[in-house]
Amino acid sequence: MPAVPPQPGPSEPLTPVTARPPGTPARRTAFAEGVDRMRAAATTEPGRLRIIGAVLAVLVVAFGAVTAWQMTERAAAADDVLNKSQPLTSAAASIYRSLADANTTASGGFLAGGQESAESRKRYEDDIDTAAAGLVTAASNADPGSPSTAAITKLNKLLPEYKGLVERARTYNRQGFPVGGAYLRYANQKMQQEMLPAAEDLYKKENQRLQDDYADARPYPWAAIALGVLALAALAWMQHRTYRRTNRVFNHGLVAATATATVVLLWLVVGHSLARAGLNDSYEHGVRSLNVLHDARIASLKARGDENLTLVARGAETVKVTADGEELTLDAYDHGFTENIAALGKGLAAAARLADDQAGEKPVTSAEGNMAEWRKRHTAARAQDDNGNYEQALALVIGAKGATGECFDSVDANLARALTHEQNEFRQAAGDGRDAMGGLPLGAAVLAVLGAAGAVLGIGRRLSEYR
Repeated sequence: MPAVPPQPGPSEPLTPVTARPPGTPARRTAFAEGVDRMRAAATTEPGRLRIIGAVLAVLVVAFGAVTAWQMTERAAAADDVLNKSQPLTSAAASIYRSLADANTTASGGFLAGGQESAESRKRYEDDIDTAAAGLVTAASNADPGSPSTAAITKLNKLLPEYKGLVERARTYNRQGFPVGGAYLRYANQKMQQEMLPAAEDLYKKENQRLQDDYADARPYPWAAIALGVLALAALAWMQHRTYRRTNRVFNHGLVAATATATVVLLWLVVGHSLARAGLNDSYEHGVRSLNVLHDARIASLKARGDENLTLVARGAETVKVTADGEELTLDAYDHGFTENIAALGKGLAAAARLADDQAGEKPVTSAEGNMAEWRKRHTAARAQDDNGNYEQALALVIGAKGATGECFDSVDANLARALTHEQNEFRQAAGDGRDAMGGLPLGAAVLAVLGAAGAVLGIGRRLSEYR
């Protein structure tokens, strides 16, 4: 019978088959062994070349990737400036302008009483429709839960309330009831104290978004530029090293990698500099002028509204102001006219300074002349009203010829022309700035891949000499 091997007793432990014999060193991890192999390879020229080639490829690819990333962000911000935030800022200003003009037109129609023209009625309705359409557009572009959304919601709630008050005022006025004036003053109060501040807040919020987009689009991409300089320095060092060891002036692969990195870096610096110049020009000669002109137009609308309401109130509301130590009693709305016409003058002066060509300066100069004539006619109208000649004062404010309404319409028309001109200048400059970055993200990525391939092929050429 074959011998049966002895079995361990119950008290003897089993010895694992994989147990390491005593004195045998522990097996090292794969990572540690890899580090050792790299360290050993680095002591040979082929190993060093492989490491250098990998580092060069990573540097060039990283340069292209960071360039593509940073320029994509800046190009998107520049596109938002041109096609989103600035148009929305102008739309918010248009909402304000439409509401203020509707208020002004309503007061003018009230003064005309039963003789309110169909043109005046249509202008009022068009202003209300324009404001409503602007609110719809603003709501579709506003971020949910943002302050802009809150302002839009508030205006959407107040607009029908305001329309209802104006219609009641007109109805009572046509019937000859004095309560119509009270309804109109209440409507004006709602407009001045609730609706226009909300519209102004919306304008400021959209204007801040525009500033944020400019801030995102204009900064230099320093990270990409730094990586580009580093990649070029590494490539130059490697070519110098190759020359010293082989006496060969050019390595075609390394030269190709250097050329592509140089092209990307120059394209990055020059392209972004041109884009920045275009965006700066669009701000200095577009946005700044637009903001000043919008403010001037709003001031003229407020002045016209106060002028009309001065006659509607007929001295029912007064305030006391002090001028040169002398106490004067002025109608509250007339005092508002004085303040707003002064604001209009300051705005027109600022717009004239910012205008950089005759096409932009001419309508502003014309508006200044219209404003000066407006002041004269307003003074004459107030003199008639103060002397108890209400009908003569009314004719000087809303009459068919020689009235202050003509001056206001001329100021508004000239400001509209100036705004159109500055809007076109903005779009041209901002479009040039955005287009200067066009193709750069994709081009940088493609050239970076080609440059990395060139670096690898150049190093591979050197490695082939050791086989």
